Amino acid sequence: MNLKVDAYIERSEKWPVEMAALRPLLLRCGLTEEIKWGKPCYSHDGTNIVIMQEMEEFLALMFFKGALMNDPAGVLEEQGPNSRSALRMCFRSVADVKRLTKTVKAYIAEAIDVEDAGLEVGPAPDVVFVDELQRRLDADKKFKAAFDALTPGRRREYNLHIGDAKQAATRQSRVEKCTPKILAGKGFRDR
Repeated sequence: MNLKVDAYIERSEKWPVEMAALRPLLLRCGLTEEIKWGKPCYSHDGTNIVIMQEMEEFLALMFFKGALMNDPAGVLEEQGPNSRSALRMCFRSVADVKRLTKTVKAYIAEAIDVEDAGLEVGPAPDVVFVDELQRRLDADKKFKAAFDALTPGRRREYNLHIGDAKQAATRQSRVEKCTPKILAGKGFRDR
């Protein structure tokens, strides 16, 4: 058991009891725990398998390569429309953890098998940038160089944020508001 995970669960105000019930189950599956991305993360032979995520409505156990797993119990959910590989199992009570114990064990074993087999999620489809962002990329070499230097996920997140606006004027405003962070080499959520 990792002391940092102990501290995380002790500080939790949303799902501490559910995390405390789920944690020993994950450890009995032979996973190693640590804090990554500010959350309890569980790995096997140095490869991430699952992470606990506290949401408002539920505690999620997110499988990093859930899209490559079978789901005979029908309990894995997409994180959102733009998530490609991660799928999550949701818990709203300790009773949920107890009810899904066998399923969690089986899914952890399969997730380890996926990693051991070296399976990878296929490449992401090419991103088509929204018009307002594409025009800026075409017109400003410095902006384009900074944007191209970002990771694919950060470029995609900016494109999604800008493209979520319904009106062209709002999309253009978002391009302008994001420009300083892009030029600084930061992702949308970076400070």
